[in-house]
Amino acid sequence: MIQIGTRKSELALWQANQVKDHLKKIGYASKLVAIESLGDKNLVQPIYSMGIRGVFTKSLDIALINNKIDIAIHSLKDVPTILPKEIEISAYLKRDNPYDIVVYNPNFIDWDVCDIIGTGSLRRRAQWMRKFPKHKTENLRGNIQTRLNKLNKSKWGGAIFAKVGLERLDLLNENSYSVLEWMIPAPGQGIIGIASMKKNEKITGIIKKLNCKETMLCAEIERSFLKTIQAGCSAPVGAYAYIKNKKIHFKTAIFSTEGKEAIFHEVEIPLDKAMGLGEKSAFQVLKKGGSKLMEKIKSQMK
Repeated sequence: MIQIGTRKSELALWQANQVKDHLKKIGYASKLVAIESLGDKNLVQPIYSMGIRGVFTKSLDIALINNKIDIAIHSLKDVPTILPKEIEISAYLKRDNPYDIVVYNPNFIDWDVCDIIGTGSLRRRAQWMRKFPKHKTENLRGNIQTRLNKLNKSKWGGAIFAKVGLERLDLLNENSYSVLEWMIPAPGQGIIGIASMKKNEKITGIIKKLNCKETMLCAEIERSFLKTIQAGCSAPVGAYAYIKNKKIHFKTAIFSTEGKEAIFHEVEIPLDKAMGLGEKSAFQVLKKGGSKLMEKIKSQMK
């Protein structure tokens, strides 16, 4: 019986049950073990200000290392690029929609009437403020239903969510929204990652059977970009790779926290030349002024 570690939120449990179903299809029984994370306990403080690596993953890492669970299920965008040395991402499930959406307040008329947007993400805030510099932002934390409830009770115009989260919980039809294809997603957004202990070769071998190779390639490009520029999961950095017509398309950007400054980089290369694309793109961005901008961001996030 494989012990599946998961956070307690409705979305996390949905994701863990997806993995449970996949395991069942290949002949392995499993059960869920729900574990509360620091990121779920503290719903007031902005994530970027907590000063902790992996606010949503640390509790699951500890449970893995202490053999309380066999695998841990994560939204990959929440997983730090530097993992505890004993742990690895053993599989990436096929990516779902990577884009962000704005969900409108039920009383929304237009942005001239209400120019306030809710988000707890520096990346989303920076890109929104870059496009709409006269708007105001409000911090928004909690699980999806908590955030939707807060939006509905607010006087905001709307709030920004990952489209995939509302899709997975079948909440899109209940809300009016627009897809923000101009907003560069977070590295790993839309991907479920499965972590396990490196030494547990039997479990790791089973989990690797669930891996989507295309998703893994794109995810590792995005995460290596993030790691090379030395930015955390909560930094205002977008990175999105996808495969089309046997080519890798990779779009990245670093933003100042209010979106006034930005360094963009976009590249399209043959699939067989994808090796090291994340690192190479990071060096290009750092050369174009990314180093100074990252120093500025880090000082503002302290």
